[in-house]
Amino acid sequence: MSKFGELIDLKIPVLLDFYADWNEQSNTMHAVLRDVAAALGDKGKVIKIDVDKNKELAQALRVKGLPTLMIYKKGEMVWRQSGEQDANTLIGILKEYV
Repeated sequence: MSKFGELIDLKIPVLLDFYADWNEQSNTMHAVLRDVAAALGDKGKVIKIDVDKNKELAQALRVKGLPTLMIYKKGEMVWRQSGEQDANTLIGILKEYV
């Protein structure tokens, strides 16, 4: 979990995508997140976290539905939502925290 602390303790917003390969909605988010990462450039970070490989973290953060998206800034969660989102919505939300 200490690695997780390092991931989220940044001055730029960090979008976490909790996903699973077997989840259809998670798979449709891959292209959306690529677009979001491209639009943000170095003003933000997008990190994908496989819940099957990170069960402890997913449980600690109470990830129930997939995909679950969270935005952290300076180590604090500032936004969270489960389910699919479109790129423009995510970019708009992330820009609030840049």
